[in-house]
Amino acid sequence: MKSRIVLVTGATSGIGRHTALDLARAGHRVFATGRRVDALESLRQQAEKEGLSIDTLALDVTKPSSIEQARVAIEQATNGYGVDAVINNAGYGLVGPVESIGDEALRAQYETNVFGLLGVTRAFLPAMRQRGSGRIVNVSSIGGRITFPMMGVYNSTKYAVESLSDALRVELRPFGVGVSLIEPGAIRTEFADVAMSTVAHDPSSPYAGATADADAMRKKFEATMVGPEYVTRAIRKAVESRRPRARYVTPRSAGVAIWLFKLLPTSWSDALLGQMSGLTRQKLVGDGSAKLSLAS
Repeated sequence: MKSRIVLVTGATSGIGRHTALDLARAGHRVFATGRRVDALESLRQQAEKEGLSIDTLALDVTKPSSIEQARVAIEQATNGYGVDAVINNAGYGLVGPVESIGDEALRAQYETNVFGLLGVTRAFLPAMRQRGSGRIVNVSSIGGRITFPMMGVYNSTKYAVESLSDALRVELRPFGVGVSLIEPGAIRTEFADVAMSTVAHDPSSPYAGATADADAMRKKFEATMVGPEYVTRAIRKAVESRRPRARYVTPRSAGVAIWLFKLLPTSWSDALLGQMSGLTRQKLVGDGSAKLSLAS
């Protein structure tokens, strides 16, 4: 198998960190990037202990200047070659009712999850296109196929990633560049720890009852989560396969959920999701006139 040069964004924790190590173990040259320099150094040291070499670079995907600096650094380190594959993994999730999330927080969510992904892709794509080969692997979510209440803003960014990836896949096919989506379901990573709860346990919120129920449900749900290795395997397949799939859904339960929600009438799926999230008339407090806590 040919060794490839791979860029991984959001490699400081969770899926990104596991992916960087997994690809390095498979013999690929990895450029692991992220905003937290201390976490990148920890990753480098872990790789060193395993006898692996991982190049680390500070990268804030929301800043065009940072993206350009990373591109130039990688180009110099590879004698002008660039990368064979880009793993767009950087992202985070806003949790809370759509109504309660402030404009600043909403825009920040899109800056990272959508515009950051596009910025990195556009920076490294020209070299791939000119060579006539390359891979773009975008880490989406089952939430890009099913919209979950209390996660509407986050899910909307993943729907955007799905649509952009579908367009890119067709647009780049004539140039020999493959585009794949990774659609994880319930994965046990640090993601839940960095998710921002916008109205958590605010008694003045009309959604307070649902927020408490959703939090309790999430804690129960954590027991069924699988490890990040399910996602890293899918990502490595997308990088190494001669004919990569358009979508990799993992684990299998995520695929079952997508299939089920396609079959259910909308009224049924709405009722099911509402019940699971505590969004029932008897659970909600107030008449909707309570002041909301806006994330900003």
